[in-house]
Amino acid sequence: MEELLKQYENYLTHEVDASIHTTKNYMADLRQFSEYLRKHYPQIASNGKGALAKIDHNVVRNYLSTLFGKNNPASIARKLASLRSFLKYWIRQGAISTNPAKDVATPKVPKRLPKFLTVDEVAALLKEPSDNDLLSMRDKAMMEVMYSSGLRVSELVGLNIKDVSLGEGVVKVAGKGKKERVVPIGSKAQTALANYLVRREESLEKGSSETAIFLNRQGTRITPRSVERMVQKYLKATGIQKEVTPHVLRHSFATHMLNSGADLRGIQELLGHSSLSTTQKYTHVSVDKLMDVYEKSHPKA
Repeated sequence: MEELLKQYENYLTHEVDASIHTTKNYMADLRQFSEYLRKHYPQIASNGKGALAKIDHNVVRNYLSTLFGKNNPASIARKLASLRSFLKYWIRQGAISTNPAKDVATPKVPKRLPKFLTVDEVAALLKEPSDNDLLSMRDKAMMEVMYSSGLRVSELVGLNIKDVSLGEGVVKVAGKGKKERVVPIGSKAQTALANYLVRREESLEKGSSETAIFLNRQGTRITPRSVERMVQKYLKATGIQKEVTPHVLRHSFATHMLNSGADLRGIQELLGHSSLSTTQKYTHVSVDKLMDVYEKSHPKA
């Protein structure tokens, strides 16, 4: 079973380019399942690739039943999602024909509100990178663009030179499902991006055909994992004590826009959400803020 897990981990890391956090959680979940098989279904656990065909609906349900009472619904839901993804991978590899975890009911999980930074915290974060070397200029430009335009990390790293029009102040983004949208870039982000692009051009080897905007030290397209590490590095440097994901600037963009009176439909378009209900989670954050202001300010609250 361990060899199967290693192959899947390699797939997550190098083909999907999943974040460090996602890969770590998925593999921990799968190794927990593997340990469960070893204890309760040793004939499956020791059977290599043949084990996959012997994992059925009942095995998955019995495994989940051991998690209730020890784990919260969100944790159980993630463990089930990890297992579904793992088995789906092996279907694509031709090792099995069906996914026994697909139709197992997912525990109901309370909706979690997106975590965001305050306007002052964002300002502190964006000031952190210096402007005196290529990588710092790149980092500043990446964070400015994420906050200015509300981009997903995957959308940011997927940007090519042809996608940006600084003259018009817009960027063309390939979102989920390869859906394209055009979003504005704020003046500060335009300046940071323009400065970086000049230095980027100077640093490239003569004759380079690299089309990606944001490059790593080797002069090739930066990965989402590298952006994740970059954001965490600067958050730590500012002293901001919040557990946040690399999408914190996207969440902050949406929350600050809504708090400033932006239309929900407009925010939906900017974020590239296919459903308005996905965007509506930010209204809960905004209402929470209003309630906090009310309770602190109203004499009869």
